[in-house]
Amino acid sequence: MARSDRLLRLLQTLRTLPSPVTAERLAEETGVSVRTVYRDIEGLRAAGAIIDGETGFGYRLVEDMALPPQTFTRTEIEALVLGLGEVKHTGDEELARAAETAFAKITATLPERLQLQAVHAVNRIYKPLPPAEAAVDMAFLRRACWEEQVLKIAYVDGEGRQTERDIWPLSIVYLEQALILLARCCKRNAFRRFRIDRIAGASVTGESFRPHRVSLLREFVAQMIAEEGARPAG
Repeated sequence: MARSDRLLRLLQTLRTLPSPVTAERLAEETGVSVRTVYRDIEGLRAAGAIIDGETGFGYRLVEDMALPPQTFTRTEIEALVLGLGEVKHTGDEELARAAETAFAKITATLPERLQLQAVHAVNRIYKPLPPAEAAVDMAFLRRACWEEQVLKIAYVDGEGRQTERDIWPLSIVYLEQALILLARCCKRNAFRRFRIDRIAGASVTGESFRPHRVSLLREFVAQMIAEEGARPAG
């Protein structure tokens, strides 16, 4: 591994793990020797990172030279903690891990007083019932949306009937107890909402619908808002 990549990995580990973190733990997390950790800590310090601690006591990242300083109000910090906590609870493994690293990066740029406010935030997320588990890889669905790839899906409706159809995946919506894939259905030539826990399988067709995702999603959202507004009150 190149030294620059190794230093970045060590820096991210210092951001993420509770401090103080020992050189042994850092070595375990980064896959290098303890002696290399000692050298790399000095390398990070020489590059501008302020790292408290020493051999035998553990280390704490005080100031991160790789990220610009950030200033948030206490309420903004609470909002960030609450939002990232929601992602950690409702998201799949990849999203939950991203929320954790994002929190570490954000707090690493805060002055120590604000770091303490983030760690000891007043607002917390607690939801004993997670959303219905998806049968398909959520990272795969996200990539298909990002890259505007046409998907072939096997979908099971509420009565247990399974159909196959090609779709243009547009967005993933997180509801209280379900995940919804907003898509353009090629079979019906219309917008559809697919419960992700009812998608039995999905694969790429090799076709692309680029560059239509943004405009189609805007149209779909406008349609949903109009439908919601047309419903009778009460």
